[in-house]
Amino acid sequence: MVIDASWHPLAQGVPPAWASAWGQDRFGVYAAFTLAGVNQRLRWISPGRFQMGSPADEAGRWDDEGPRHAVAISKGFWLFETACTEALWQAVTGTPPVPARGAKMPVTGVSWHDAQSFIERIQVMKPGLDLRLPSEAEWEYACRAGADTPWSFGTEITTEQVCFGARAPVDTGSLPPNPWGLREMHGNVWEWCADHWHNDYRGAPDDGSAWLDPRASRAARRVLRGGSWFGGARNVRSADRYGRDPAGRDDGIGFRCARVQ
Repeated sequence: MVIDASWHPLAQGVPPAWASAWGQDRFGVYAAFTLAGVNQRLRWISPGRFQMGSPADEAGRWDDEGPRHAVAISKGFWLFETACTEALWQAVTGTPPVPARGAKMPVTGVSWHDAQSFIERIQVMKPGLDLRLPSEAEWEYACRAGADTPWSFGTEITTEQVCFGARAPVDTGSLPPNPWGLREMHGNVWEWCADHWHNDYRGAPDDGSAWLDPRASRAARRVLRGGSWFGGARNVRSADRYGRDPAGRDDGIGFRCARVQ
């Protein structure tokens, strides 16, 4: 994996107009916005190139994770440090999540269409923020964070690193970050991506853009990534993927937002 970190949005000392806080730490550049008293941090993901999908010999691999192919992320982007929380969901939508577990918990029971409605609402409330769902390629690139192993942590994981095979999700930000400062990319909740579902990567774009089918109906399946709190270890690998009805909701599905610089 090749990363170009030579430039970032704060290089000239000018923060994004939407940011209420910003800075740089050992993981990289971050910025945050505040809405109705709720803070949400985003991490800057520098452009770069990586191998998307899993190698044929990766344990737990399914055919929809191939063929493995090179992807060049040409534009850096911001990505929520955590999945959307129940607190942010309620601040934007004005309605409590179902089920409700706590302010710092990831919101669940969210359909792809629900996530789009959330984004439309927050654009009105926070002009210039310009959020969207990440593409599947952006999501995997950020999840891997420079690693070429099944998990960004290496070839093995524990429940101290990733919430999987559990009785419930955990608070956002409560588990160790990946090398780019992103939390719970593996496990906890499945996360919606912008792309339509395809059964494998034959014909997939190589520039990091969302793979959309112009002929698809509103009901066409969309991509979920990351696995969830009740799944197994194979489901929380960086390359694992799942397609779901965009109106589908369940207790293991949430989302995080991206923003292109």
